[in-house]
Amino acid sequence: MPFPRVAGHPDYSSTGTNNFIPEIWSGKLQVKLYDALVAAAITNTEYEGEIKNQGDKVIIRTIPTMTINAYRKGTTLTYERGESPSIELLIDQGYYWALTIDQVDKYQADINLMEMFSNDASEQLKKEIDTNILTYIPTVVHASNTGASAGAISGNINIGVAGAPVTLTKTNILELIVDCGTVLDEQNVPETGRYLVIPPWAAGMIKKSDLKDASLTGDGTSPVRNGRLGMIDRFTLYNSNLLVTATEGANTASNMIFGHQMGTTFANQITSTETLRAESTFGDLVRGLSVFGRLAVKPEAIGLLYAVKG
Repeated sequence: MPFPRVAGHPDYSSTGTNNFIPEIWSGKLQVKLYDALVAAAITNTEYEGEIKNQGDKVIIRTIPTMTINAYRKGTTLTYERGESPSIELLIDQGYYWALTIDQVDKYQADINLMEMFSNDASEQLKKEIDTNILTYIPTVVHASNTGASAGAISGNINIGVAGAPVTLTKTNILELIVDCGTVLDEQNVPETGRYLVIPPWAAGMIKKSDLKDASLTGDGTSPVRNGRLGMIDRFTLYNSNLLVTATEGANTASNMIFGHQMGTTFANQITSTETLRAESTFGDLVRGLSVFGRLAVKPEAIGLLYAVKG
């Protein structure tokens, strides 16, 4: 039954001429998108705020670093002002979708069009946004968290570099994952909230190894749509085929990113979903806009494992 309305007022409910309610559709799509995104699992979204259009920005206030001083009885205390500059998260990325729903199809359809379109739109947006984020993160990794001499303290951990990737096998994959954990340890990165994103071939390697039962822990059910596999050495592992790759001789190397959620912030908003009557045919036009931004706020909490399959 449609919502009561004043006589003569047009009916835009699901039983009227237009069977899309933009606000509901946008909210439904946003929820489905976040369930599917790897990006949403490996970043923090606490600064999302009110995002309306591309070009907006979110002001992030950073926490000042306090100085700890030695004390002796009678010491004159020195006071400092806790100041730290704010940083700006620009909402400068965006994707749109637009489609036509023929009038005859809409009335004769025996399926829920909103459900079908929101499912597909969330899946297609997932691919675009995940590709964007997984391409961005390797470019902002801290210098001590990548390469053949990684480690802010030790400087002797080899996790691969362009031209000389490490080779992953069933026998050394755990060792290299532990090395990634050590890299974060040397940066004093919190243990809770760590992640590692690996390609399908590396995920298969783990599942076939002797680690499959002992190390993949924490999940009693099958992986969800965002590719969550389980946990190894404090890392929640995610499987994605959207990681950046490069050709290394006869091999293909993958940029496997690891770190902590606090390293990168991500903010997304389905800012506009609307329907219009088509001018050149009998039907409706449905279109939507998603805008987002991403920023490395703590590069020291992001690392890169550059590897080929052995």
